Amino acid sequence: MERLDAVILGAGASGLWCAMTAGARGRRVVVIDHGVKTARKVRVSGGGMCNFTNLDASPGHYLCANPHFVKSALARLSPWDVVGFLGEHGITYEERDHGQLFTLEGAGRVAGALVERCQRAGVEILTGCEIDTVSGNGPFTVEAGGQRLIADKLVLALGGPSWPQVGATDLGFRLAEQFGLALTATRPGLVPLVFPKKRQPMCVEMAGNALPATVETEGARFTDPLLFTHRGISGPAVLQASSYWRENRPVTIDFLPGQRLEAIIEEHRSSNQQLRNLLARILPKRLPPLLLDAPLADTPVSQLSKAQIEAACEAIHRFTITPSGTEGYAKAEVTVGGVDTARISSKTMEARDVPGLFVIGETLDVTGHLGGFNLHWAFASGQACGADL
Repeated sequence: MERLDAVILGAGASGLWCAMTAGARGRRVVVIDHGVKTARKVRVSGGGMCNFTNLDASPGHYLCANPHFVKSALARLSPWDVVGFLGEHGITYEERDHGQLFTLEGAGRVAGALVERCQRAGVEILTGCEIDTVSGNGPFTVEAGGQRLIADKLVLALGGPSWPQVGATDLGFRLAEQFGLALTATRPGLVPLVFPKKRQPMCVEMAGNALPATVETEGARFTDPLLFTHRGISGPAVLQASSYWRENRPVTIDFLPGQRLEAIIEEHRSSNQQLRNLLARILPKRLPPLLLDAPLADTPVSQLSKAQIEAACEAIHRFTITPSGTEGYAKAEVTVGGVDTARISSKTMEARDVPGLFVIGETLDVTGHLGGFNLHWAFASGQACGADL
């Protein structure tokens, strides 16, 4: 049996980028995935248009127990490098808000480009192969789909359990633990938050309504659209904050970011319209009565006392709630936490205590903000690893 240079477990964004990088250097590489299609998360990302990177792909947009860990890989793969790669395959892009870059041809073309580049580099991709056993400490033996592969190096590019509907599992974490690698605590990230049952009637009333908001939790603040769901809240501002939220901790929402309700009231001080009606001109009509006590909402603006104005400002600018939980991994875009980077080389992604074992992408304790940062990390970590295989 021919001994390979590397076996890469996982044919997602990080695994394919790693494989094409190593293959281009003449390495004999096989990629294995239990799914029948490659890059399944890539194919559905960005609503099918693939938000493949962000022009501000810098360390400050990543959560990691070691905030310095991502610096080396990010420094060696810029957003323009990814743009250039896609351009070589005839894939164009557009820039949207906050530096997000989306393809114009669709996510399937990005997945196809990764596969094509791997094939061009002589990489073999085995799909529909359940990974049965992984053993050894270099060389490594992988038994999958009735085949037995032996390789000098092994790469865990299996992602995390978020989005199980596209085949995601926790296998990467289980294999990491098998090899003695430590894991940080894991939880769903970029995920909708669920309100306690007593506050869900508010959600049902507001479901489908979106508005700008600032969402704050655990010291992190994000200003972006917020969307009410039937069970809680979602939208970019909420998804961003969810990666920082911890169980039984409060979330504070400003429903008028960049404005001062006190100044708006003062501007209309002579008006006899009810406060709810004034607020209905700047917020969704149904929201003010849900945030304010009925007597306050019904008070004419001209008759509001100082204490009432303070209460209204508190309700609108500092609405505080403790979510009962999240919508879980089924609706999470990423997994927060993963393989502890303390014993992983930031230059090569190799495990310091298991020579020849590498961990990349979402399997690591690295989570990007919403907006193309996670795909960019997949590519950057894959390239750092592939350059060392």
